[in-house]
Amino acid sequence: MQLVSPAKRGKERPENLAERIYLQLKDDIFEFRLLPGDRFSEGEIAERMAASRTPVRQALYRLEREGYLEVYFRSGWQVKPFDFAHFEELYEVRIVLELEAVKRLCERPNGELPDALEQLRCTWMVQPEQRLQDGREVSRLDERFHCQLVEAAGNREMARLHAEVSEKIRIIRRLDFTQGPRVELTYEEHARILGAILSRRCEEAQLLLKTHIEVSKAEVRKITLHMLHSARQRALPAQG
Repeated sequence: MQLVSPAKRGKERPENLAERIYLQLKDDIFEFRLLPGDRFSEGEIAERMAASRTPVRQALYRLEREGYLEVYFRSGWQVKPFDFAHFEELYEVRIVLELEAVKRLCERPNGELPDALEQLRCTWMVQPEQRLQDGREVSRLDERFHCQLVEAAGNREMARLHAEVSEKIRIIRRLDFTQGPRVELTYEEHARILGAILSRRCEEAQLLLKTHIEVSKAEVRKITLHMLHSARQRALPAQG
């Protein structure tokens, strides 16, 4: 297990301290400094974070509720191993929700253009020189693109469920944007999807969207496996 110890800070309010520890641990999980299957104790985290066990415990239980950690009352905590079958199921739910959202958007009355679609057009249907290159920022905007499509369809429960699914797959989905060509392709594919929706070409928009998500899913699985292997190789103790 590898963690980045935060710099020393002054006294913090307990809720702020718990939030800081939560964000640090979540980042450690997302960046593979804490690997799937790693075990640790509350005491180890408290020492590294220069904090008491109470805010550490609050942060750990929050991560457990979100599905990133498991707690073993006799042997401490463990980062949840990757369950690719579970991720496949989450992606399937996401596809179903987004395809239905596209159908509803294509069936909207003539002359009606939800504000969310106008915002997305201004973000994604731009000239190549206007495109962002920062992978982290494009990853954030990509998630927002898909969430806004569902929100624009007008069903709040669909949007809520979609946002929950998006949060659960973020740990691997964001890896798609560590590859330069994928950033460029995302802009191109989002623009084609939006163009089909704005023109009410429903079947084309749905096919483009489904293909876009499935290609991304295959890429992030491949990258995740590679990064896990690389991280575990680095974590092995030096030989001889």
